[in-house]
Amino acid sequence: MTKARVAVSMEGIVKRFPGVIANDRVDLELLEGEIHTLLGENGAGKSTLMNVLTGIYRADEGTLAVRGTPVQLRTPKDAIDLGIGMVHQSFKLVQTHTVTENIVLGLGRGLAPVKLSEAEEKVRELSERYGLQVDPGARIWQLSIGEQQRVEILKILFRGARILLLDEPTAVLTPQEADELFVTLKAMRAKGHAIVFISHKLDEVMAISDRITVLRGGKNVGTVRTRDTDPQDLSNLMVGREIRFERFPGEEVRGDEILEVVELSASNDRGLEALKEISFTVSAGEILGFAGVAGNGQEELAEVITGLRTPTDGSIRLKGRDMTGASPKQVIDAGVSYVPADRHGVATVGDLSLTHNSVLRRYREKKFARGPFLHLAAAVDYARRLIKEFNIMTPGEGTAVRTLSGGNLQKVILAREITTHHELLVVMSATRGLDVGATEYVRETLDEHRKKGAAIVLISEDLEELLSLSDRIAVLFHGEVMGILDAEGADIETLGLMMAGRKLAEAS
Repeated sequence: MTKARVAVSMEGIVKRFPGVIANDRVDLELLEGEIHTLLGENGAGKSTLMNVLTGIYRADEGTLAVRGTPVQLRTPKDAIDLGIGMVHQSFKLVQTHTVTENIVLGLGRGLAPVKLSEAEEKVRELSERYGLQVDPGARIWQLSIGEQQRVEILKILFRGARILLLDEPTAVLTPQEADELFVTLKAMRAKGHAIVFISHKLDEVMAISDRITVLRGGKNVGTVRTRDTDPQDLSNLMVGREIRFERFPGEEVRGDEILEVVELSASNDRGLEALKEISFTVSAGEILGFAGVAGNGQEELAEVITGLRTPTDGSIRLKGRDMTGASPKQVIDAGVSYVPADRHGVATVGDLSLTHNSVLRRYREKKFARGPFLHLAAAVDYARRLIKEFNIMTPGEGTAVRTLSGGNLQKVILAREITTHHELLVVMSATRGLDVGATEYVRETLDEHRKKGAAIVLISEDLEELLSLSDRIAVLFHGEVMGILDAEGADIETLGLMMAGRKLAEAS
């Protein structure tokens, strides 16, 4: 048997930022013809290490070799020229450009520019082949978060990279589409591609990986063969303690009806119908989950409920009060908290500190206001409390949130919304990008709020999460509800078929 050739060798990689060592003498070896998973808690250094490999960051110490040749990656172009491509957790897209323009950006050379018509046709063919449906002519700002992730995946496929770095690539796929992607990745592996797969879904890790490297606190704490380990051992290695996931809803605790949505319709940013006469209710002490592939109306639904989008028809009532077309401030004052999917563009202000972001919703309250000015000392105390309670890994409360890892940024948003008084909590992608320890904590926190009487609308592409937390699950497809079923007894196959457009009766 021929020994596999080393595609990438990283030795003694050190990367420092003010107040923190993100990578502390990390070694990583990636072989041609293997799928190598990178695991670790939020802030463990995974994204930083991959940013070094893609030329976004320069290592302060250590060496890097590609196919046995020592290299110095000064820019992302250097990595692209070596056949290295990455789908980042925080997308690297130009909002005003089209899907195709983003995919071919930087590919034209001299007198041989890329022909957009030919590129659009190739993008369309790739999207159909891999089940990553997206309009090649749409502009990025018009797309949902899930659709933007599909563009990033298509960009890698379009460029034909031999070394692929995939950060949470299945987060917005149905189970069937994820299976198809795995078939594609395995075919690439068979042809000698080297793939780094970053995921927090341990069942996926076990299904797709050949080897697994675990980072903790910026250090490599072990590389193991997948066949020699199991999810429990990996969880323990990541966080240093036993992690137990369970189905949370137990005893019946539902109270009065909090939210009533009747024949609600709404348009998306392009003026097309995004929601089509959907109806549902949510009671106190209940979690209603919404499943669906991203781009099927989930974001528009959350925005209409929270006052960020005006419905075209139908009604919304909160505890019997008509809130149809209410402003965001009116919705907040009525007791609605919102965790949006877009952490950077909607939920936070990147250049502001963690302290300022923690009081974005509450700066008008007497506790945090001194006339027209912010009571900074109170805001700092509040931010420190959130950092401690939610285990947010940051150099301090004065740190700009744009420098935080994706998972830690999500913790900031969740902490702010969960600790604000509410009767209705609307949450999109609650644990997307979170490690197993943080996921466990978030799920326990949501369940605790449910038991205290909060009504929760949980919108997620993670079916395991929905099955774990929800009392009932509704499935959206092209803006319509395919059906609502009890979470207990529901199965992933049925939900997957409904996400693909089958009504509940047909899927069952």
